[in-house]
Amino acid sequence: MPLDLDETIKALSHPVRREILGWLKDPASQFPDQQHSIEHGVCAGQIDQRCGLSQSTVSAHLATLQRAGLISSQKIGQWHFFKRNEDAIQAFLKQLSATL
Repeated sequence: MPLDLDETIKALSHPVRREILGWLKDPASQFPDQQHSIEHGVCAGQIDQRCGLSQSTVSAHLATLQRAGLISSQKIGQWHFFKRNEDAIQAFLKQLSATL
């Protein structure tokens, strides 16, 4: 699926979403208290705690990042885990570089 440059830029326009992406770049050091294996990503509850915002606000930020293709999610049991989509991030950077 081709990358929507405008959608990605919009997703990155909010500082909290950029911060979440930064944390997910090195989840083991950014979320050391996570009880579950980091291989599936970071549990939504951990991101909620780290953000210090309401669960619904954090969910909206995560949904925006996911719609833009910058993160992926996986549900395991009752938990939702999020991780960066490195291929999409690299494609965005390449397309942005070619455009500007």
